[in-house]
Amino acid sequence: MSQPSITLGTRGSELALTQTRMVTELLQAAHPGLEVVRQIIQTSGDKRQDLRFSEFNAAANVDKGIFIKELEIALEKSEIDAAVHSLKDVPSDLAAGFTIAAVLPRAPIEDVLITRQPCTLETLPQGARVGTSSVRRAAQLKWLRPDVEIVEIRGNVPTRVKKVLGEQPLDAVLLAAAGLLRLGLMKDGQIEIEGQTLAALTLNPTTFLPAAGQGAIAIECRAGDMATIQVLRALNDAETEARVTVEREFLKLLGAGCQTPVGAHTWVQGDQLTMAVRVFNEADLSAAPVELEATAPLAEPKALAADLAKQVLR
Repeated sequence: MSQPSITLGTRGSELALTQTRMVTELLQAAHPGLEVVRQIIQTSGDKRQDLRFSEFNAAANVDKGIFIKELEIALEKSEIDAAVHSLKDVPSDLAAGFTIAAVLPRAPIEDVLITRQPCTLETLPQGARVGTSSVRRAAQLKWLRPDVEIVEIRGNVPTRVKKVLGEQPLDAVLLAAAGLLRLGLMKDGQIEIEGQTLAALTLNPTTFLPAAGQGAIAIECRAGDMATIQVLRALNDAETEARVTVEREFLKLLGAGCQTPVGAHTWVQGDQLTMAVRVFNEADLSAAPVELEATAPLAEPKALAADLAKQVLR
């Protein structure tokens, strides 16, 4: 009798491979004897490092899911059984025929301000040049500090961290805490890289709202593949699933994509789920954002999303 196996598709970045190793170890712990095969797949977002995220639709004919499209093609062709993603990279309106079978327990959701010397958003130098690839981070930072200059940066996590070093360094970069922690780069408010020690300030998620799904690892598979879904569901974290469901459903109801400036912060108290949102006007980022907060039973995340979306859209 052949050994049971599952093939996981992943991007080839150090962070993606680290996350896939995490999934592999959890699968093998949950299903002793399961063989887990890894297949690295390069996505549109990996291939076109020369493009800004806003340019992908025109230049590469990809308007969303630039870090998952090729993985979904491999799923569709049954070349892989499941794909491991950073959930914030996955469009809220998942393509037909696919499902998120499981989400792992969530890592810290916060954003981190990385600078050469200890600094806060308030004490950044006047006119500071701050690097980010996220329109959500850019919109919130410009709203809080209209004087700063936003510089769009691409590349893997270490590459972006190093933008504050070398010739013509940026004054700061903004990155997700989860990736820095998973790669072992950040410890006790500092980052050690290339012999340099950088300051890493974790931003309060109530004042600088994270992205929907930030800090969560998702495992996607074919919607009709019940055998694979059953294997993957053993890894699912129910609280994380409820939180990311309300966050992603809210984006879906707004018609918002991965590059829409929306912040979402959720937390659970007992059997109650609360979400605070900050929604910027894409047509006028200088306008004050809409800020709302609501609570619903933990078992009804989609109802909570509908309530908040209705208030934003009315």
